Amino acid sequence: MVHVVEIALQITRKKSSLLGSLVLLKSSSMRKRQKGKEGGSRSAMASLWYVSVVVLVLLGGSDANSASPHRSQLDVNHKKPLQTFRPFNIAHRGSNGEIPEETAAAYSRAIEEGADFIETDILASKDGHLICFHDVTLDATTDIADRAEFAGRKRTYEFERANVTGWFVVDFTLSELKSLRVKQRYTFRDQQYNWKYKIITFDEFILIALYAERVVGIYPEIKNPIFINQYVKWSGGKKFEDKFVETLLKYGYKGEYMSEDWLKKPLFIQSFAPTSLIYISNMTNSPKLLLIDDTTARTQDTNQSYSEITSNGYLTFIRNYVIGIGPWKDTIISAVSNHLGHLTDLVARAHALNLQVHPYTFRNENSFLHFNFHQDPYAEYEYWLSIIGVDGLFTDFTGSLHRYQQWTAPHQMK
Repeated sequence: MVHVVEIALQITRKKSSLLGSLVLLKSSSMRKRQKGKEGGSRSAMASLWYVSVVVLVLLGGSDANSASPHRSQLDVNHKKPLQTFRPFNIAHRGSNGEIPEETAAAYSRAIEEGADFIETDILASKDGHLICFHDVTLDATTDIADRAEFAGRKRTYEFERANVTGWFVVDFTLSELKSLRVKQRYTFRDQQYNWKYKIITFDEFILIALYAERVVGIYPEIKNPIFINQYVKWSGGKKFEDKFVETLLKYGYKGEYMSEDWLKKPLFIQSFAPTSLIYISNMTNSPKLLLIDDTTARTQDTNQSYSEITSNGYLTFIRNYVIGIGPWKDTIISAVSNHLGHLTDLVARAHALNLQVHPYTFRNENSFLHFNFHQDPYAEYEYWLSIIGVDGLFTDFTGSLHRYQQWTAPHQMK
């Protein structure tokens, strides 16, 4: 499928050429189906679906704002619904254990592998476009350092109470950001896809989910809102959070958790900034989760320690605005010399307040697995899902979690 993605990203913007390419691909997929191999058919159809999304994005322009999905293509009544009988499989930045994070290819791969939700971090460009990117600087995962034309754009800003130097997202227009190519964050992961993919916009991310062949939820984060609102300005005095919610509403994302509207277009909104979640509560009734860092860290907006944030008093307060929390997994159970340490009562207290718990981040590599799991990611999944009893997991390896859940809970218990 990735080979098809690479071809698709090189397709011309001319409509006639695009449609011609789609006809050839569809014809090819039909021939594969006629051979009677179910696996080959699924792969071909997944490839065709992804190329269709890429074509849509190309025809809609770089920001995809003009893309108007046809009603028949987005008719959720004829799609396989979101599973809701077992903990959610949340594709952390897409299937980024395999393909560079937050790219169209990583999200396509995650959907193909069975993700319930695709997760992304939303930042803003200098000219106010919302993009999918994790860091406020471009240094770690793009080719910015090799771009001579941007050499003089390095800056030092105060970020989360420290001076940080680098090439900052907020200093580049969308067009400039689109000219960059991204790479795998970790050197011990597959490097073959480095420099093949671009940064995508929030609109493009949403379209990938909407054009999937089954109902796939989205899980966007309001990322670093204090920093973004400080350096990016919108007309009419609008804030980052306003633009974030406007984008979701434009595509029809609305409704309380498990409502009819929510099940058609599932959405969780996440943030480490409680004030942002409180602010948007008057704009959307979609479910929200408060992310939780190490208990010694402090919130960027209220300057509270996450130790205070996880107190009974604060959880009781914030549940008026959120339906759950997303803690770093070592906040739930501490690690000592890479062994599991003390299990806190955070999950039990959250569940007692009817709050869901979606911990992050689960990764297959030995360097991220506690020794207790004997280098077996399935043993880690078993521990967190069966013993701790969480309600969803952020994972870099969507396929691994999906296979585990298919083995252990393939069907809803009657």
